[in-house]
Amino acid sequence: MAYLTQTQLEALGFKSLGKNVRISDKAAIYNPDQISIGDNSRIDDFCIVSGRVSIGCYCHITPMCLVAGGIPGITLEDFCTLAYGVKIFSQSDDYSGSTMVNSLIPKKFKNELFAPVLLARQTIVGAGATIMPGVTLAEGCAVGAMSLVTKSTQPWGIYTGIPANRLKDRKRDLLALEQQFLREHNNDSI
Repeated sequence: MAYLTQTQLEALGFKSLGKNVRISDKAAIYNPDQISIGDNSRIDDFCIVSGRVSIGCYCHITPMCLVAGGIPGITLEDFCTLAYGVKIFSQSDDYSGSTMVNSLIPKKFKNELFAPVLLARQTIVGAGATIMPGVTLAEGCAVGAMSLVTKSTQPWGIYTGIPANRLKDRKRDLLALEQQFLREHNNDSI
Protein backbone atom coordinates (compact mmCIF):
# COMPACT_ATOMS: atom_id res chain seq x y z
CA MET A 1 0.00 0.00 0.00
CA ALA A 2 1.41 3.38 -1.00
CA TYR A 3 0.66 6.36 1.23
CA LEU A 4 0.47 10.04 0.39
CA THR A 5 3.55 11.99 1.41
CA GLN A 6 3.37 14.65 4.12
CA THR A 7 3.56 17.30 1.39
CA GLN A 8 0.64 15.69 -0.48
CA LEU A 9 -1.40 15.46 2.73
CA GLU A 10 -0.79 19.11 3.57
CA ALA A 11 -1.67 20.16 0.02
CA LEU A 12 -5.13 18.60 0.38
CA GLY A 13 -6.07 21.35 2.85
CA PHE A 14 -7.53 19.41 5.77
CA LYS A 15 -9.35 21.34 8.50
CA SER A 16 -6.70 19.85 10.81
CA LEU A 17 -4.11 17.15 10.35
CA GLY A 18 -2.27 15.37 13.15
CA LYS A 19 1.19 13.84 13.19
CA ASN A 20 2.02 10.50 11.61
CA VAL A 21 -1.20 10.33 9.58
CA ARG A 22 -1.23 7.73 6.80
CA ILE A 23 -3.68 7.93 3.90
CA SER A 24 -3.51 5.57 0.94
CA ASP A 25 -2.96 7.11 -2.45
CA LYS A 26 -5.97 5.01 -3.53
CA ALA A 27 -8.36 6.57 -0.99
CA ALA A 28 -10.84 9.25 -2.12
CA ILE A 29 -11.04 12.28 0.15
CA TYR A 30 -13.80 14.81 -0.62
CA ASN A 31 -14.25 18.15 1.18
CA PRO A 32 -10.90 17.90 3.03
CA ASP A 33 -11.48 21.41 4.43
CA GLN A 34 -14.26 19.83 6.56
CA ILE A 35 -12.17 16.85 7.72
CA SER A 36 -10.02 16.68 10.86
CA ILE A 37 -7.65 13.78 11.47
CA GLY A 38 -5.81 13.13 14.74
CA ASP A 39 -2.32 11.78 15.35
CA ASN A 40 -1.36 8.26 14.26
CA SER A 41 -4.53 7.55 12.30
CA ARG A 42 -4.72 5.68 9.00
CA ILE A 43 -7.08 5.46 6.01
CA ASP A 44 -6.47 2.53 3.66
CA ASP A 45 -7.07 1.68 -0.02
CA PHE A 46 -10.41 2.31 -1.74
CA CYS A 47 -11.98 4.23 1.15
CA ILE A 48 -14.21 7.24 0.60
CA VAL A 49 -14.29 9.94 3.27
CA SER A 50 -16.50 12.95 2.58
CA GLY A 51 -18.32 15.82 4.24
CA ARG A 52 -17.94 16.83 7.88
CA VAL A 53 -15.75 14.14 9.46
CA SER A 54 -13.65 14.22 12.61
CA ILE A 55 -11.24 11.32 13.15
CA GLY A 56 -9.46 11.02 16.49
CA CYS A 57 -6.03 9.61 17.33
CA TYR A 58 -5.09 6.00 16.60
CA CYS A 59 -8.11 5.40 14.38
CA HIS A 60 -7.89 2.88 11.55
CA ILE A 61 -10.23 2.92 8.57
CA THR A 62 -9.44 -0.27 6.69
CA PRO A 63 -9.93 -0.88 2.94
CA MET A 64 -13.21 -0.22 1.14
CA CYS A 65 -14.93 1.80 3.88
CA LEU A 66 -17.34 4.68 3.28
CA VAL A 67 -17.54 7.50 5.84
CA ALA A 68 -20.19 9.88 4.47
CA GLY A 69 -20.30 12.80 6.90
CA GLY A 70 -22.45 15.02 4.71
CA ILE A 71 -23.85 18.10 6.44
CA PRO A 72 -24.48 16.74 9.99
CA GLY A 73 -21.09 15.06 10.37
CA ILE A 74 -19.48 11.90 11.65
CA THR A 75 -17.08 11.73 14.61
CA LEU A 76 -14.71 8.87 15.36
CA GLU A 77 -13.15 9.35 18.78
CA ASP A 78 -9.72 7.93 19.69
CA PHE A 79 -8.93 4.24 19.08
CA CYS A 80 -11.83 3.53 16.70
CA THR A 81 -11.52 0.81 14.07
CA LEU A 82 -13.63 0.28 10.96
CA ALA A 83 -13.08 -3.18 9.46
CA TYR A 84 -13.24 -3.87 5.72
CA GLY A 85 -16.26 -2.47 3.90
CA VAL A 86 -17.93 -0.59 6.78
CA LYS A 87 -20.38 2.13 5.74
CA ILE A 88 -21.39 5.07 7.94
CA PHE A 89 -24.07 7.54 6.85
CA SER A 90 -25.20 10.81 8.44
CA GLN A 91 -27.90 11.41 5.82
CA SER A 92 -30.49 9.24 4.14
CA ASP A 93 -33.43 9.59 1.80
CA ASP A 94 -36.97 8.64 2.81
CA TYR A 95 -37.56 5.26 1.15
CA SER A 96 -41.30 5.09 1.94
CA GLY A 97 -42.39 6.42 -1.44
CA SER A 98 -43.91 9.57 0.09
CA THR A 99 -41.22 11.67 -1.55
CA MET A 100 -38.70 11.39 -4.34
CA VAL A 101 -35.17 10.15 -3.70
CA ASN A 102 -31.57 10.50 -4.97
CA SER A 103 -29.08 13.31 -5.06
CA LEU A 104 -30.18 14.56 -8.48
CA ILE A 105 -33.62 15.61 -7.19
CA PRO A 106 -34.12 19.10 -5.65
CA LYS A 107 -34.63 19.09 -1.87
CA LYS A 108 -38.19 20.43 -2.13
CA PHE A 109 -39.25 17.06 -3.59
CA LYS A 110 -37.49 15.00 -0.91
CA ASN A 111 -37.69 14.21 2.79
CA GLU A 112 -34.12 13.53 3.87
CA LEU A 113 -32.99 12.46 7.32
CA PHE A 114 -29.98 14.45 8.56
CA ALA A 115 -28.45 13.37 11.89
CA PRO A 116 -24.86 13.27 13.17
CA VAL A 117 -23.13 9.98 13.97
CA LEU A 118 -20.70 9.42 16.85
CA LEU A 119 -18.38 6.47 17.39
CA ALA A 120 -17.05 6.92 20.93
CA ARG A 121 -13.62 5.81 22.14
CA GLN A 122 -12.51 2.23 21.70
CA THR A 123 -15.30 1.17 19.34
CA ILE A 124 -14.83 -1.37 16.59
CA VAL A 125 -17.19 -1.99 13.69
CA GLY A 126 -16.96 -5.39 11.98
CA ALA A 127 -16.57 -6.05 8.26
CA GLY A 128 -19.49 -5.05 6.08
CA ALA A 129 -21.51 -3.46 8.89
CA THR A 130 -23.58 -0.32 8.28
CA ILE A 131 -24.20 2.55 10.73
CA MET A 132 -27.23 4.73 9.97
CA PRO A 133 -27.84 8.46 10.64
CA GLY A 134 -28.28 9.59 14.24
CA VAL A 135 -26.55 6.60 15.82
CA THR A 136 -24.15 6.92 18.73
CA LEU A 137 -21.94 3.91 19.34
CA ALA A 138 -21.18 4.33 23.02
CA GLU A 139 -17.69 3.87 24.42
CA GLY A 140 -16.18 0.43 24.01
CA CYS A 141 -18.87 -1.06 21.78
CA ALA A 142 -18.15 -3.75 19.23
CA VAL A 143 -20.42 -4.24 16.23
CA GLY A 144 -20.42 -7.64 14.54
CA ALA A 145 -19.73 -8.17 10.86
CA MET A 146 -22.64 -7.49 8.48
CA SER A 147 -24.73 -5.85 11.22
CA LEU A 148 -27.07 -2.92 10.62
CA VAL A 149 -27.02 -0.36 13.42
CA THR A 150 -30.16 1.81 13.38
CA LYS A 151 -30.28 2.82 17.08
CA SER A 152 -27.73 4.12 19.55
CA THR A 153 -25.97 1.66 21.84
CA GLN A 154 -25.09 1.44 25.52
CA PRO A 155 -21.40 1.40 26.59
CA TRP A 156 -19.25 -1.72 26.45
CA GLY A 157 -21.63 -3.97 24.56
CA ILE A 158 -21.26 -6.35 21.66
CA TYR A 159 -24.00 -5.73 19.09
CA THR A 160 -24.91 -8.00 16.16
CA GLY A 161 -27.69 -8.60 13.67
CA ILE A 162 -30.11 -6.81 11.36
CA PRO A 163 -31.10 -4.65 13.10
CA ALA A 164 -28.26 -4.85 15.61
CA ASN A 165 -29.12 -5.85 19.17
CA ARG A 166 -26.94 -6.20 22.23
CA LEU A 167 -25.61 -9.75 22.41
CA LYS A 168 -23.49 -9.45 25.57
CA ASP A 169 -21.09 -7.25 27.50
CA ARG A 170 -17.65 -6.50 26.11
CA LYS A 171 -14.63 -6.84 28.37
CA ARG A 172 -12.85 -3.67 29.48
CA ASP A 173 -9.40 -5.27 29.78
CA LEU A 174 -8.28 -3.22 26.80
CA LEU A 175 -8.41 -0.03 28.90
CA ALA A 176 -5.40 -1.19 30.95
CA LEU A 177 -3.65 -2.15 27.71
CA GLU A 178 -4.43 1.30 26.29
CA GLN A 179 -2.73 2.95 29.28
CA GLN A 180 0.30 0.67 28.97
CA PHE A 181 0.49 1.33 25.22
CA LEU A 182 0.34 5.11 25.72
CA ARG A 183 3.04 5.02 28.44
CA GLU A 184 5.35 2.94 26.24
CA HIS A 185 4.59 4.94 23.10
CA ASN A 186 5.23 8.25 24.87
CA ASN A 187 8.56 6.91 26.19
CA ASP A 188 9.53 5.82 22.67
CA SER A 189 8.72 9.29 21.33
CA ILE A 190 11.13 11.10 23.68
